[in-house]
Amino acid sequence: MPVMKQTKTTRGTLSQVLRYLKRYTPALLLSLLLAAASVVLTLYGPILIGDAIDLIIEPDRVFFDEILPLLIRIGIAAAAAALFQWIMNIINNRITYGIVRDLRSETFEKLQRLPISYIDSHAHGEIVSRIITDADQFSDGLLMGFSQLFTGIITILGTLIFMFAINWKIALVVVLITPLSLFAASFISKRTYSMFRKQSQTRGEQTAFINEIIENEKVVRAYGHESEAQETFREINERLESCSRSAVFFSSTVNPVTRFVNGIVYAGVALVGALSVMTDPAFTVGSLSIFLSYANQYTKPFNEISGVVTELQNALACAARLFELMEEPAQIPDEDGALVLENANGNVEIDGVDFSYTKEKPLIKDFHLSVRAGQRVAIVGPTGCGKTTLINLLMRFYDVDKGEIRIDGTEIRHITRKSLRQNYGMVLQETWIKTATIRENISIGKPDATDEEIIAAAKASHAHSFIKRLPMGYDTVITDDSGLSQGQKQLLCIARVMLCLPPLLINDAATTAIYTRTEMKIQNAFSRMMQGRTSFIVAHRLSTIREADVILVMRNGSVVESGTHRALLEKGGFYAELYNSQFSGSAGAAK
Repeated sequence: MPVMKQTKTTRGTLSQVLRYLKRYTPALLLSLLLAAASVVLTLYGPILIGDAIDLIIEPDRVFFDEILPLLIRIGIAAAAAALFQWIMNIINNRITYGIVRDLRSETFEKLQRLPISYIDSHAHGEIVSRIITDADQFSDGLLMGFSQLFTGIITILGTLIFMFAINWKIALVVVLITPLSLFAASFISKRTYSMFRKQSQTRGEQTAFINEIIENEKVVRAYGHESEAQETFREINERLESCSRSAVFFSSTVNPVTRFVNGIVYAGVALVGALSVMTDPAFTVGSLSIFLSYANQYTKPFNEISGVVTELQNALACAARLFELMEEPAQIPDEDGALVLENANGNVEIDGVDFSYTKEKPLIKDFHLSVRAGQRVAIVGPTGCGKTTLINLLMRFYDVDKGEIRIDGTEIRHITRKSLRQNYGMVLQETWIKTATIRENISIGKPDATDEEIIAAAKASHAHSFIKRLPMGYDTVITDDSGLSQGQKQLLCIARVMLCLPPLLINDAATTAIYTRTEMKIQNAFSRMMQGRTSFIVAHRLSTIREADVILVMRNGSVVESGTHRALLEKGGFYAELYNSQFSGSAGAAK
């Protein structure tokens, strides 16, 4: 039963590969035509050689005048066959890498349409492994398939035709023995697919683990976790070694088995051919040499195809993982006629919202909130209470399970995602710096911004001073690991928002990684930026939200308190408890 399921999977993957191959039908047909021409010329050579042998009767009876033209024709045929083979390889390269290019492009495009929940629930290194490593493995197998499989099959068919044309009895011997080779190759290849698939999956797991450790190497060393990390890597590496060895071992048995069968074919041709030379005057020594050459050429593709089958099994296993990613359900598309939101006023209503990442663990329950345009809303609470989740729902990174979120009276599911997010300026605790110049990093949200606008935004976020100290100022190319401090990268992220100034702002603990003195400047800049704009502030340091119009105190996914800073302190509830825990013993505790 598992074998049947596996075969179906292989066929399904192969049909998807063929769908991509249809785009290159003209080039594929030309490649097949060149392969056929090359094979015909290659098979024509032994006939000329056989004719030349028959012109060598004995030492004093060698017809050189007739042999020389044959040698010239042999040279021309060999040269033409080599030229056709070279052109065919160029075309095959274009087809193979064109397919892989298309597949990678579509996979990456699909990645942009997958819901955030998929990205959050899968190891990033494993996703990278599919797009990079699996695509490379697929291209290697596909290239070998084009280069050797087509030529091999045409050689087998062509050789049989030529042999039947010369002597059908000897050709029949070849045909009767051939199925043994085909059966052996088919039997083994069907059972190696699952092994190569497991190899590909384990390779992805290893890539994900390496990526995880490299990204967090400082934490690993700070907590002395090196030996545990090494042990985990050793376990994954040994599993990869084991499944790779099994896959290669079982697939490698195809070649010796087919070589054994091919040896039987060659011996059978030699035996029957020798008897024919003695009993049939029309079957000459030259004819026997032709048949022996054909027997060798006939069996050679089986050895090559057995290697190709191994590579194709690996390629199909890798392609299956790519297609799995491409077949993941995309995020729910914008509904037909969805509103394009432009210059929102900033009125936000959350009405009876329920949400959970997993059904087993409810998070936000019956959440209600009404925010007027221009209000500053601070969201506080212990870790895991749903603060960042609320931001994810406002931005529609996740859709609510129940209830509605409305902006200016329109439910956000009736608004295009792109226009909804363009009306938000968001600065997160996690920074993202792309490999580009400082100028390009700041202008992500406004690519057509002038230098004056970019510099003004950098000054407003207090990033201008450190940018000017960089080797090439705003033209300095940076990466996420370019040596900038976490605080400096955060200043650049804040400058992005300063440049766009959308009507709604989200500050998800954005100043956590910034030096206290700089934070005070940033808070002043945020205050100026938030004037007249609806703002949501997720705060860890409660001293930064005293001026908020309303403070929402969340606990276990619900708002347990709301009000101004002073009113909540006077109430003496959960907020007062959180605030005093941060400022116990200080003068600010009573204010």
